[in-house]
Amino acid sequence: MSASPADPRPHRPLLGMALRLGAAVCVSAMFIAGRVASTRGVHIVETLFYRQLLALPVVLSWIAMTGGFGSIRARRIGAHATRMVVGVAGMALNFLSYILLPPAEAVTIGFTMPIFGTILSAAILKEKTGLHRWSAVLVGFLGVLVTQRPDAGELLPLGVAVAIAAAFMTACVSLILRELGRTENAGNIVFWFTALSLPPLGLGAVLYGGGHDPLTWALLLFIGLSGGAAQMLLTGALRWAPVSVVLPMDYSSILWIALLGLLIGQGWPPATTWIGASLIMVSGLYIAWREHLHARRQRSA
Repeated sequence: MSASPADPRPHRPLLGMALRLGAAVCVSAMFIAGRVASTRGVHIVETLFYRQLLALPVVLSWIAMTGGFGSIRARRIGAHATRMVVGVAGMALNFLSYILLPPAEAVTIGFTMPIFGTILSAAILKEKTGLHRWSAVLVGFLGVLVTQRPDAGELLPLGVAVAIAAAFMTACVSLILRELGRTENAGNIVFWFTALSLPPLGLGAVLYGGGHDPLTWALLLFIGLSGGAAQMLLTGALRWAPVSVVLPMDYSSILWIALLGLLIGQGWPPATTWIGASLIMVSGLYIAWREHLHARRQRSA
């Protein structure tokens, strides 16, 4: 499907959805690999360092094939630095949530990111948020409560708190990216996030890193490459289709995480996890749909 004359961007929703689905697979595999690496003595700071270092060649290759290196000139280096600090903190919390919780529960709580995005948009950006979206927020948090299954396998409270904090920080990143996107292109944002994070993470890797066996090094290599690939796929998906079209693909992560969890001996998630995930998914999709309608009304006006 070609773009309309009023919209210079190409519009191929199926391609956008396929790319977003690929990104969900890459992100799921990355976090599972991070969990396995932690059991093999890898410190989370070291994981973050190799995640960024090994993703850099992928990012540079992508920039070279798209906008060229002239496109990475930063207009707002201070905003990029803020994005880096918040982004690294969110990434650390996300990896940690998969270490502290069963993977399916970690990804389920992570689905609350659009819910926190709605709250932050109303509180910080003063965006109008009506009864529909606030109702969706309540349904989403009800889904989180359902995942805290009252049966014998109660979740670690610290892990739940870390997962919620990770979703909150990811929502903060989305607001920063929305602001940065007014002046910076996608390649620029990805490059500076990676480049600015490497010096502090490199220092941390020196302090907390160590020698590893070949399998552990292979896991770290995989984490970096899958993370870089996910960044490219996420950006590519938005090139071909709007967020409201590709967002549902993110929720496939619960399936990929469940299947990968079986491979590492985690077992199949309980019914409460699937019920809670369904409630959070419905909440997130409804919020995305309301934002889509709001954006369409603004364009019409």
